[in-house]
Order: sequence, then structure tokens, then C-alpha cells
Amino acid sequence: MTKHLFMLALLASCTTDVDGENLADQHNDETSDPWPQLDRQEREGPPRYTSRVHSCSKVRYPTLGNLLTSRGVNITATDPLSAGFIYSSNMAGLGGPNYLQRVRENVEIGLATESKIFDIFVQAAPEIIANMATRPECQNNGIGVKLFDASNKCQLDGVSCLIGVPATQTHVDLCNLTVSRADTVEQGKQLAVAVLAAAAHTCE
Repeated sequence: MTKHLFMLALLASCTTDVDGENLADQHNDETSDPWPQLDRQEREGPPRYTSRVHSCSKVRYPTLGNLLTSRGVNITATDPLSAGFIYSSNMAGLGGPNYLQRVRENVEIGLATESKIFDIFVQAAPEIIANMATRPECQNNGIGVKLFDASNKCQLDGVSCLIGVPATQTHVDLCNLTVSRADTVEQGKQLAVAVLAAAAHTCE
């Protein structure tokens, strides 16, 4: 149904102030073929999304590693399910450079790369939650901030450290909403950290 509506919309747009000969020429042009356009939209997402993605670059591979480390994640971990292992074993998938082959880092962002980064943030969340207060980057006069209080409510200072800029009440509300909607509190906290980190450090 969606493909048919898309086709009809394109055909309707071609009939305005265009004679039959020009209309035929226009539809013979490869660029006006609606099916490749529709396939591309289904693969890459709607223009509203792709315009944002292509307007900014991917977080660089070393920068992502530094970010994870600064928030308490062990990027040398060997557990295959750990954020550190996913990060260190997916340099090519994350667009990292290959200096031996003289390949520069790919800074273009794509859905696969963003998905992988989000996966890393999901797996990193427990470490970030547990270790944030011990990180110098997340301390105020020697006192570490926390992401969640004893009641599992998101804390403004903790969210600020996570995203790297002063958080607003909207960030905290989103964090609490994510926790409350999850099947369990722990899953909710993990997702909340991943969502906020991804929104701050990718094009999301």
C-alpha cells in the first residue's frame, strides 16, 4: 500500500504543467524512477532522519574509547559481551583507521555504525553506573556524582557527566521515563544510560 501511494504521489507531481512528451522523458530518466527512491528510503530512513545523519560526522574511534574510559568502562575487557570487547574488536565496523594499510578513519555516519555504538552504550551502562562516582571527570570538589539515587531516580549532576554538557530537567524526565517503562528497574537504568549517551554522542 505504501509503495502504491508513493508512486501515485510522484505521478501526480509530474502532471502539473508538463506535456505528454516531457512527462515521458521525465519518467524515462533514471533519477525519476520512484522504486530506487523508495528502496533507498526504506534502507536509509526517511529524509528527515537522513538529513540529520549526513549533516554531522561520526564520533571518531579513539574519541569513543576515551569517552568510555573516562566514564569508567574497561575498554581492554576480554568478555565477548562486554562493552570494551565490542569496542576493541570492532574497529573496522566502527569506521576506525587502519594505518598499516594507509586507510583513514571513515567519519561518515550510517545506521549500522550508530546501531553498533548504541549496543556499546547498552553494554557499558552497568560499568558507567557503578564507576561514575570514582572518575575524576565526574567529581565535584572530590565528591563523585551518581546517575541514580537510592530510589532509582535519575540525578541531574550524574546525567550532566554522562552527556558531557549541563543537563536539563528534560534530560532527567526522559531518563526517569525510560526507567519506569522498562520491564525491570535494572533494564530501565541500562536503557536510560544508553539512550542519553547515544543522543549526546551520536547524531541521534
